[in-house]
Amino acid sequence: MTTTTTPGAADVELVIGGMTCASCAARIEKKLNRMDGVEATVNYATEKAKVTFREDVSVADLIATVEATGYTAKEPAPVRTESGPAEGEREEAADELRPLRQRLLTAAVLAIPVIAMSMVPALQFEYWQWLSLTLTAPVVTYAAWPFHRAAWTNARHGAATMDTLISVGTSAAFLWSLWALFFGTAGTPGMTHPFELTIGRSDGAGNIYLEAAAGVTAFILAGRYFEARSKRKAGAALRALLELGAKDVTVLRADGRELTVPTDELKVGDRFLVRPGEKIATDGTVVEGSSAVDASMLTGESVPVEVAPGDAVTGATLNAGGRLVVEASRVGADTQLARMAKLVEDAQNGKAAAQRLADKISAVFVPVVIGLALATLGFWLGNGSGLTAAFTAAVSVLIIACPCALGLATPTALMVGTGRGAQLGILIKGPEVLETTRKVDTIVLDKTGTVTTGRMTLLAVHTTDTTDEAEVLRLAGALEHSSEHPIARAVADGAAAKVGPLPTPEDFANIAGLGVQGVVDGHAVLVGRENLLGDWAMELTPALKRAKEEAEAAGRTAIAVAWDGEARAVLEVADAIKETSPEAIRRLRALGLTPILLTGDNRAVAEAVAAEVGIDTVYAEVMPQDKVDVVKSLQAEGRSVAMVGDGVNDAAALAQADLGLAMGTGTDAAIEAGDLTLVRGDLRAAADAIRLSRKTLGTIKSNLFWAFAYNVAALPLAAAGLLNPMIAGAAMAFSSVFVVGNSLRLRGFQATV
Repeated sequence: MTTTTTPGAADVELVIGGMTCASCAARIEKKLNRMDGVEATVNYATEKAKVTFREDVSVADLIATVEATGYTAKEPAPVRTESGPAEGEREEAADELRPLRQRLLTAAVLAIPVIAMSMVPALQFEYWQWLSLTLTAPVVTYAAWPFHRAAWTNARHGAATMDTLISVGTSAAFLWSLWALFFGTAGTPGMTHPFELTIGRSDGAGNIYLEAAAGVTAFILAGRYFEARSKRKAGAALRALLELGAKDVTVLRADGRELTVPTDELKVGDRFLVRPGEKIATDGTVVEGSSAVDASMLTGESVPVEVAPGDAVTGATLNAGGRLVVEASRVGADTQLARMAKLVEDAQNGKAAAQRLADKISAVFVPVVIGLALATLGFWLGNGSGLTAAFTAAVSVLIIACPCALGLATPTALMVGTGRGAQLGILIKGPEVLETTRKVDTIVLDKTGTVTTGRMTLLAVHTTDTTDEAEVLRLAGALEHSSEHPIARAVADGAAAKVGPLPTPEDFANIAGLGVQGVVDGHAVLVGRENLLGDWAMELTPALKRAKEEAEAAGRTAIAVAWDGEARAVLEVADAIKETSPEAIRRLRALGLTPILLTGDNRAVAEAVAAEVGIDTVYAEVMPQDKVDVVKSLQAEGRSVAMVGDGVNDAAALAQADLGLAMGTGTDAAIEAGDLTLVRGDLRAAADAIRLSRKTLGTIKSNLFWAFAYNVAALPLAAAGLLNPMIAGAAMAFSSVFVVGNSLRLRGFQATV
């Protein structure tokens, strides 16, 4: 999966194998970044490296560097967005956890009786210690083998990681127990060994720590297993996104034949058939038929959208109505579904500043801990406390310090947060976005297509006392239906929606700049500007004139209607405000944001829209190139600015803003420029996006706090000899599970409706 970025540079994503902790990720990242012309970030949670490299560096060179560090690397298989993963891929994914699960079950079954006998003196029969040795041996060899192998690999490369801690700690406990059993007094029949949290001072010859070796291995394997399961759950949203698409499609050939082929064989320009109840195979344009399309699985929008010839449709949405023929406009990685999946994956592969700090700490943490363990051993020995006390305290230090929780704190929260966002139609482009959402205090909203629908709509009908509104709509709508002008389309669509099928006009004529005229049901009808009626010696009544002036004062377009020599009505047409916009503004204010309306429309229109939705500050009649200047001026005032837009003319402002939110219903340029993409096209999603981002950031910070606090608090206790090694192992494993569990709470985030 190599892509070209800037001239002379390319990006590649590598799947990394063999990582067991954040220290591993930090080592690989450090090695890759030492290569000339290479910039890399390695994510432990997703087990991927994102690398930017110069043209004189090859992917093979990158893979060789990773392998020389003691790990494996390969390019990922192409993303199958239309048909989802193949059956074999699903089976492989399902088997990923099998070896770990087998080792965990072995360790748990054998360690439980060892721990029980060590903790309960009543269970310590005459030769219990030798049974404990028999049960523990497979645990510290077979079950703990991945730790020993990784520790040896790292040692060969002059490194120490979390696996070094586990391997040294469990091996030390087991080897000490062997010495005590075979050369000390611990093997004496009838020996008892009470379980204590504190350390009793003795020469150690009668003490064994098999329960520590077996228990620590079992607890850590349990933590790793549940971490792995949790990481798979955290990435479930992305996998579900990739599996939304249709698997097969019925293509229409030039000779009229219908041929069913796999969706990934579609080409741009192919025409394919979508029957009622089928998923649309790829992005395209309707060329035949009309239907209602349910896009809820992709956008979260519950109301089906009516489509007809000329309308664009999106792959993976469901045809809920009639038969459609669609011409493919985007296939494969270019489709909206594929782009959504890529945005989610990119966000999950990124790192926030806080995570970089955690990685740096974990990279030096292990050598420091080993040094602390040796210092602890020396202190207790020098203090005359006996080898047992010294050894036990040192082993506890080694075990309690494993930095699993630090490595998982940020990536798991990012994965769950961005995955949940994707399910709700909120695409977070990168982790740095999360930091920005905390600081934003001002939100600038484009008007057309963001606060409003972006389509001209018939909003009101004013008639004379002797005229029926339905008759006005029927005659005016029939005449406007023959025109292609956006305002005429608004009148025709509005009339058809209210009075049903419209009659066909006769002698239709378009008068440039004024309106249209024709004969409908025997009536000579005029629809257009007031000047058009004046040309036919007709004037608006005082009531109609007043309605026209009020409409124009509110920024709406007023259209006069007359027939049979008399002015009959005034129609109001405008870009309608989205029903959800006022509620969205209230929610944004509740988040502490000050809303500002920014538009190129005239001031009267802008202020009318702002008043209706509850916005106090308006920048109107702003040219596209000047939108950037407005954002800059707000930033110069010390504000942190978010910008919401959907058009090409918003792209520069979206890029300039501290936080850019692009409506997914808008243009590609806007979507590319934004930091967050709101697939639903509902402004309320902006509030949801900021809430989700802030909650994800809060989860990351709470994870990091507890991970750091845990290590800081536990290390002195272990060094002081107050923690049994087995209890230390259980606590260390629990800290990682706690961090992942805290992150998974984000899966319960709900969009407000």
